[in-house]
Amino acid sequence: MAGFEGAFERVREVLFPSRKAPVQTTTQARQVRDRKYGGSTKAMAAAYGISSRTVQRWIDGTRHPAKQQEKLRLDALEVQTTERGRERKAKQLAKLGSISGVSARVGRTMTFEIRGSDAVRARDVHLDLSGDQLAALARAQDEGEVREVIGQALADYFNGGGGYGGFTAEDFTFDPDDFNLN
Repeated sequence: MAGFEGAFERVREVLFPSRKAPVQTTTQARQVRDRKYGGSTKAMAAAYGISSRTVQRWIDGTRHPAKQQEKLRLDALEVQTTERGRERKAKQLAKLGSISGVSARVGRTMTFEIRGSDAVRARDVHLDLSGDQLAALARAQDEGEVREVIGQALADYFNGGGGYGGFTAEDFTFDPDDFNLN
C-alpha cells in the first residue's frame, strides 16, 4: 500500500513521541539489520535489492543509501517500538474510553456514493477518536493496518456511532499524506 507511509509515520510519532528513528543512516542501518533482519546482513540486502557489501558499507559509514533512504528511515522508525511496547501503550489508550481527547483530521476523504449517484466529493473530516481506536492505531504494524483503523473510524462517524448507515471502512478512501493526528 504505497503512500500510507505518511499516515503510519505520523501515528507513530504522536503515539510514541520518544521513539523517533535515529538521524544517522549508520545507526538506522545497524538497528534495522539487527532488529528487523535478526542481524543478517544478507537478509537485509535481499529485502533492499542490494549487495551485502553495500549494507555493510551503510553500517560502517563509507556509503549512504540513495534510492533506499526513505525505506531505511521508515524501517528504522518501525523497529523503534517493540510488540510489547505497542501492547502496553494500547492498554493505556483503551482505558481512555469513548472520549480520548485525541482527534484526527482526514483530508480529502472521498465519501461514499448515495443510491448510485456519482456525486462523490472530497472533503476534510475531523474525527474524535476513542480509546479503542487509538489502541488499534498503537497496535498497527504497517500502513495497511493504519488505513483499516482510520477507514473504520470514518465509517463509525458517518454511521452516527450506532451503525445506522451501514457504511464500512471500504466505503471510504482518503489521502494518507493529508492526515494528522493531534
